[in-house]
Amino acid sequence: MSIEKWSDAILVVELQDDPAFTDDLNALLDRADKNHNIAVVLNFVAINYINSSNIAKLLKLRKQLLVAKQKMVLCEISNNAWGIFLVTGLDKVFEFADSVATALASVQLAAESPPYTNSEN
Repeated sequence: MSIEKWSDAILVVELQDDPAFTDDLNALLDRADKNHNIAVVLNFVAINYINSSNIAKLLKLRKQLLVAKQKMVLCEISNNAWGIFLVTGLDKVFEFADSVATALASVQLAAESPPYTNSEN
């Protein structure tokens, strides 16, 4: 796994295909658990297949980041991996981008936007 610290608050992670994919997700879960102030861009360029265990880990990572009010964007998804996201309905759960640059822009915009406030009292 290649982790690039894009800024103090954003990690760009280039995942590797299995068996390293599972190890990458475990390491990322540990890191996100220790540091609640990071948003994550996951680059799937090398991932061809996603098993159910890795889907569970992705969902757990998403939950950890949501609780910490951080964002996660998945990018450069292969056709095979995209098919898995579609079949499982996870295409509606995760946020996707075509490229790392687009994913970073999305994360940075979210970080710069003020939090949502309800103007109705």
